[in-house]
Amino acid sequence: MPELSLSSSYRSLAYVYDHLMADAPYDQWMRFVMQAWRAAGTNPKRVAELGCGTGAFTRFLLEADVDVWGVDLSADMLAVAREKIAVSHPRARVHFIQQDIRQLHLDETMDSVVSFCDTLNYITDEGGIPRVFSRVYEALKTGGTFLFDVHTPYKICDVFGDETFHCVDDEVSYIWESSFDEKKQAVHHELTLFVQQADGLYRRFQETHIQQSYKIGLLARWLKEAGFEIVSITADFTSSPVEEESERAFFVARKTGQLAQG
Repeated sequence: MPELSLSSSYRSLAYVYDHLMADAPYDQWMRFVMQAWRAAGTNPKRVAELGCGTGAFTRFLLEADVDVWGVDLSADMLAVAREKIAVSHPRARVHFIQQDIRQLHLDETMDSVVSFCDTLNYITDEGGIPRVFSRVYEALKTGGTFLFDVHTPYKICDVFGDETFHCVDDEVSYIWESSFDEKKQAVHHELTLFVQQADGLYRRFQETHIQQSYKIGLLARWLKEAGFEIVSITADFTSSPVEEESERAFFVARKTGQLAQG
């Protein structure tokens, strides 16, 4: 199935999200994080996760023996995350915060900030991504790293495009209809969920999501304008550069402590 990503509109979906994301490559995201930290010569102790959702990836971060600040706009997602981490990591040093990442404000300076599962594609307003980058820059210590991924324009336009996806199983079934807005370079997802209830009957839920396409060069420019040094931009969990038909771009940036000139 195609990948679902986090959004502020996830209400009923919060409680079935993990079921739908059972095959998500969290281990590959964590491998990318560890490789990036090693390459940067850092050993982070305080890490912020933007768009932490239900805490699925938070658990991987906690295995790296770091303190985690999990940030998400959805109260429902965070409720699930708190319940999950209380069971899996009862002694964990984790702080869950309901916050819009465009207004990110943390009570500690971070060694690293991470944001995966194309969270940033859900920032659709003009100026939203530069505001996120600026807030992340302020949240990091000098030398700290910012790691994130995005769906590429190819993925948004040609893979999602005007496609319909579906899945039928015993607990959760869905019909997922995508439509591409060429003028805005964004894809609209209309998701109809059928979730089995305790009495065996199914309840229907509707979710609407929008993902914005961003050119890789534009994201790189905004990072530099925020003061970041770009360490690497790679594709699809590899060390290869992003090409025309790459589906996911991975960024590693570092806070230099000096704003870009010009």
